[in-house]
Amino acid sequence: MISDVLMETLKILAIVFILMVIIEYLELRTRKKMSSWMIRGSWRQYVISSFLGATPGCVGAFASVSFYVHGFMSLGAITATMIATSGDEAFVMLAKFPEIALGLFALLFILGIVTGFLTDAFAKKFGIKRCKKCVIEEHLDEYTKVRKHHFLREHVVGHIIKQHLPRLFLWVFFTLLAIRLALAYTDLGAILSGLPVPVLIISAALIGIIPGSGPHLPFVFLFAEGLIPLSVILTSSIAQDGHGLLPMLSYTVRDSLIVKVFNVIFAIVIGLLAAVLFGW
Repeated sequence: MISDVLMETLKILAIVFILMVIIEYLELRTRKKMSSWMIRGSWRQYVISSFLGATPGCVGAFASVSFYVHGFMSLGAITATMIATSGDEAFVMLAKFPEIALGLFALLFILGIVTGFLTDAFAKKFGIKRCKKCVIEEHLDEYTKVRKHHFLREHVVGHIIKQHLPRLFLWVFFTLLAIRLALAYTDLGAILSGLPVPVLIISAALIGIIPGSGPHLPFVFLFAEGLIPLSVILTSSIAQDGHGLLPMLSYTVRDSLIVKVFNVIFAIVIGLLAAVLFGW
């Protein structure tokens, strides 16, 4: 189990590392044009972040987290990503029920845009602000100093590898290990089967709090067998983030918890509405 978790952790770290290097390099080379383009339009952020989230797997969510910690996305935009993403379970859904899965991804994309806007509106109304000190700051006074060796030494090695990757490794490794141990001694499928739909919806939302891929799978298999309605798999897909939130936890636990609270609230509300209006 430990070796599997270690390999999964290293895979996540490799993806996040590559994305961070690319984003930071592009930001330096374009003289902040990329960040100003992203920051300038809220709806642009919602669409981009929702699209990244709706793509199968966790890479899109990792990209959004990299944008967020560089200060290019709002709290609502990163919430939109986590609403839209289904993590690695998206590939299982495509294998088990491809047509429904594609429709579900499209619906999550739309819901991500709407809930991203609502999150920023609520955040503004109640004075909820993103963690300013968690934003990765610029390390060069002049963009003309961006050179290959300087970038590798100062940004890649000194900044990303030394400052961010060790903490990210610890968060991801021990979180994944805790989840694997919990799943090894708990039969979620047996616990969930036979429960009333409202209870299943609330359970799906609460289980979605657990970071990482895995806890969402029982709902995928139960739906594939026709044992739970679509409203439950929709709720689970909204609430859970796959591995997407793990890198963000290493930067700011506070913002991660805020995003998770919005995710769970939206998941329960939308799931119950779907069950009542459409009999899902």
